[in-house]
Amino acid sequence: MSDTILAAEPTIRLVAFLGILAVMALWEVAAPRRRREIPRVVRWTNNLALVVLDTAILRLTFPILAVGLAAIAEERGWGLFNNIDAPIWVAIVVSMLLFDLAIYLQHVMFHAVPGLWRLHRMHHADLDFDATTGLRFHPVEILISMGIKLAVVVALGPPAVAVLLFEVILNATALFNHANIDLPRPVDRFLRWIIVTPDMHRVHHSIDPRETNSNFGFNLPWWDRLLGTYVAQPAKGHKGMVVGIKQFRTRRELWLDRMLIQPFLGPASGGALDARSHRKRSSSISSKPDTDK
Repeated sequence: MSDTILAAEPTIRLVAFLGILAVMALWEVAAPRRRREIPRVVRWTNNLALVVLDTAILRLTFPILAVGLAAIAEERGWGLFNNIDAPIWVAIVVSMLLFDLAIYLQHVMFHAVPGLWRLHRMHHADLDFDATTGLRFHPVEILISMGIKLAVVVALGPPAVAVLLFEVILNATALFNHANIDLPRPVDRFLRWIIVTPDMHRVHHSIDPRETNSNFGFNLPWWDRLLGTYVAQPAKGHKGMVVGIKQFRTRRELWLDRMLIQPFLGPASGGALDARSHRKRSSSISSKPDTDK
């Protein structure tokens, strides 16, 4: 079964990626949540070029990725689930939950550690918020993230199918929760109990550091609620909030060459350890209900 999964992985992931991206792009045209500020041709060409570069660097750097390592771990008896007698469905479900928690904690770490925030802030420096924002990560961050993911695979020994499912779902939800789509408010209030919605994650892309350092989940919303990093709505509303970070506000910063050098520019301000982020959240943010105009 592992051999079958390994053989099918590239096709499954590519089809899922292109399919979800196309659906989100059409949805954004049909029902946008916010007015677009930057022409799509500028942002999309550079954000998609970054995806191609990230993928090439990742494949050249790591001889084996997460799904392949899970198959090797199964053969060699590495990790928790390869050394206990658990039903396959339990191993799959628990592995996916623990993977999601690991991604949440990794995300918090990339905000909390100044050197890592320098890498991650490129994701936040996008001046608009749409599905391609969910693809905009610095190549070095991608490499570190894969290293963490491989370490989790070795420790857990998850079934290869669980890793593949998680990868596909994580990519799909990243496109979904970054999409500039207008979900009906009752639908959003219901969905954000089981999945991170665009309105929930958009708060994380606010220029206000108090909001930037909240709503870290990419897939499941429970970790933010359980660990106290959940903010229901932006203080200025979704149509009034400013997207991005204060340091990089020109259109020139949206080009690929500028994105790649951003970690080396300016101070590492705006992260979770920045003094401004330790101000107590105003009651208008912390007590605001899950509704917004």
